[in-house]
Amino acid sequence: DAVSRETERLKSTWVSPNKVPQADAVALLGKPMEHEYTLMDLLRRPDVAYTNLMALKNGAFANPALLLPAADPDAELLRLAIVEQLEIAAKYSGYIDRQREDVARAAHYENLRLPPEIDYLQVSALSFEARQRLSQHRPETLGQAARLSGITPATISLLLIHLKKGNFKGFARLGTVADDATDTADDAAQVGADVADAVGSLSPGVEAV
Repeated sequence: DAVSRETERLKSTWVSPNKVPQADAVALLGKPMEHEYTLMDLLRRPDVAYTNLMALKNGAFANPALLLPAADPDAELLRLAIVEQLEIAAKYSGYIDRQREDVARAAHYENLRLPPEIDYLQVSALSFEARQRLSQHRPETLGQAARLSGITPATISLLLIHLKKGNFKGFARLGTVADDATDTADDAAQVGADVADAVGSLSPGVEAV
């Protein structure tokens, strides 16, 4: 899909200091670029937005399909959703990698009861669609949440991270999570596939969307 294709492009496109005006690098990173990076390396930085990254060197590294707002409202919503998912995958790849290990070894996650007091709209790591879907349906267990249309395996991992970091009852003991995302490269599509396998094995009918 579009997210996977753009993820691969970001991971395979290298940016070296001699290809980017120093003023552009300082505007994006707050300092001169010291060595070569992939676009994905740069997007993982907390203060780097996809739109600003694509503006480097007058858009020399941009994907034309995602650069400019689409004239059609539906197409524009899709473009914005793709950009949002790219940023989430980049910023939280380290978190998801750690959480994947928890999901793979914890079959009881299927029946873990979600805290009734959680405000899903405030879970900023989740996409807007996921927050709305969870807030509307208010699943009682993690298994119910995983079955909701539009809730991806990565969404479940990020939700678990939020619950663990927030010390919600029954989740704090599941392990610790680093305060900052790591710089280790991770393929977002593979993360989703691995978590989908783990969640799917918990109960029949769990769908990875």
